Amino acid sequence: MIIAVASGKGGTGKTTVATSLALAILGSSPVILDCDVEAPNAHLFLKPQFDQRQQVSMLIPEVNESGCTGCGRCAEVCQFHAIVVLAGKVLVFPELCHGCGSCGLNCPEEAILEVSRPLGVLEAGTAMDGIRFAHGVLNIGEPMAVPVIRQLKLWEPFPNGEVVIRDVSPGTSCPVVESIRGADFVILVTEPTPFGLHDLRLAAQLARDLDLSAGVVVNRDGIGDAGVDETCRQEGLPILMRIPFDRRIGEAIAQGRTLVESFPEYIPRFRELYTRILSLTGKRQKAAL
Repeated sequence: MIIAVASGKGGTGKTTVATSLALAILGSSPVILDCDVEAPNAHLFLKPQFDQRQQVSMLIPEVNESGCTGCGRCAEVCQFHAIVVLAGKVLVFPELCHGCGSCGLNCPEEAILEVSRPLGVLEAGTAMDGIRFAHGVLNIGEPMAVPVIRQLKLWEPFPNGEVVIRDVSPGTSCPVVESIRGADFVILVTEPTPFGLHDLRLAAQLARDLDLSAGVVVNRDGIGDAGVDETCRQEGLPILMRIPFDRRIGEAIAQGRTLVESFPEYIPRFRELYTRILSLTGKRQKAAL
């Protein structure tokens, strides 16, 4: 069972929901993957002890100038404009390269080699209450987040994880698409404000485009207006849970404590959230919560 926790807007409480959901269903052997590789923060709440580490790299082109004739074929086939030819000289822009290898395959002189370029690292370990945790950390200044996320999803430091919870970055761009792709269910976390509603619509449309089941958690409930509720009714998006606008919750989060750690009365509510997701996806619960 793979549950992605996403939203169109940043700061809505995705990590709050993801970490608390994992802590509430410890009996289901949850694994948390923090897929927000540009700004991972779930580790600040779950405090894992990392004991596994793996570098993520990508193969990019390197031109052998002595064999290159400057024909420009490599630039013609590059869809991402990562190679240009000026006055017979080939220039490679690594930050634009997607590592597809087309340039090397199409070079008539076989003058293009592939070299490894580090993008980031994956780290894994055991967090509070025995939760298994892994995240990706993108190198500073590196724009290519998707390969790190893809490798994190394929990494298997924890075999036999019954429930995998992916904490997704905000927005609807390529890193988000890669993070939620293949999930069984997407929790869309929003807030009842015009800004939250606008980005909820974008995130809901993305889930539909990928043919993924989705439901909504309304955080900071009690502020704003009824726009989120009305939109969810119109679009058939179930509201699975509401977390009220409460200064005490904000203070706990700011101090690095999870919601269920500070307010244990939320544990049964997150268990109910998990049960509803199982019902909506037709999954059966295999282990005690």
